Amino acid sequence: MIMKVDHIAIAVSNLDEALGLYDRLFDLRPEKVETVPQQRVKAAILPTGEGTQIELIQPTDSDSGVAKFLERRGEGIHHIAIEVEDIGKELKTLASKGVELIDKEPRLGLAGKVAFVHPKSTRGVLIELVQKI
Repeated sequence: MIMKVDHIAIAVSNLDEALGLYDRLFDLRPEKVETVPQQRVKAAILPTGEGTQIELIQPTDSDSGVAKFLERRGEGIHHIAIEVEDIGKELKTLASKGVELIDKEPRLGLAGKVAFVHPKSTRGVLIELVQKI
C-alpha cells in the first residue's frame, strides 16, 4: 500500500554548495548527511515540516547512476520516492503488472529498504519505493 510521497531527490554536483543555497534561500538545514555506498552517493535530507523531504544527492563515483545523470541532464530532480508499507509485496505486484524494475529485490538506502522502478515504465520518471525500518 502506498502511504505518501517520502522525498524528492535532487542531483547536485557539489553537496556543500547546494546545502548552502537551500539554507540561504529556504532556511532548510540537513537533518542527516551521510554516504550511501550501495548507491555511490553522499546524501543530505532536508525536512520540509510536512513529512515530505528534499534529498540532495552528490555522486561519490564518476561511474555511478547519479554521475551519469548529471553528465546527461545536469543538476535537477533525479527521482521521486514513495513510501510503501511492504516493499517486497509492492515489487511483486509491479512485476506481475509487467513493470520494468531496476531492483527486483530491495536494498538498503538512507531511510530503510529501497528499490527503483525503471523510468521506461513510468513515463520517464524514476520512482523509488521506500519502506522505513
